[in-house]
Amino acid sequence: MPTTDRLDVAELFARLARILDERRHDEIDRVYHPDIAVHSPRGELRGLAEVTEFLAQQRGELAQHVHSDILVDLDGERATATANQLVYFFRDGEPPHRRSGVRLTTAVAKTAEGWRFTEMGISPAWIKEN
Repeated sequence: MPTTDRLDVAELFARLARILDERRHDEIDRVYHPDIAVHSPRGELRGLAEVTEFLAQQRGELAQHVHSDILVDLDGERATATANQLVYFFRDGEPPHRRSGVRLTTAVAKTAEGWRFTEMGISPAWIKEN
């Protein structure tokens, strides 16, 4: 089932974007493993509780996440996956006031609930303020 697994892992990026964009932070466990480790220039987060708390603090600013160029390398019930991400930051009813291009580097594991990100590296390539 390598093709199905590849599609399932790639779909995680779409699910992540929808959860972030719709601010459904309490559903982050649908894409992140309970022991998730997130590495970014803003800091290190470990576990669902820290990730959920961080996301809940992001008030007043909305975002739209778009993923492309997703590459998945399977190794049984583990995988690595990378994607390019464009993020548009805006306030309700207004055009974006900031945009960024990001490279995501992830580790993924197949669990009883399906594939979940176990580690995510977030590396900004560029940021444009309006």
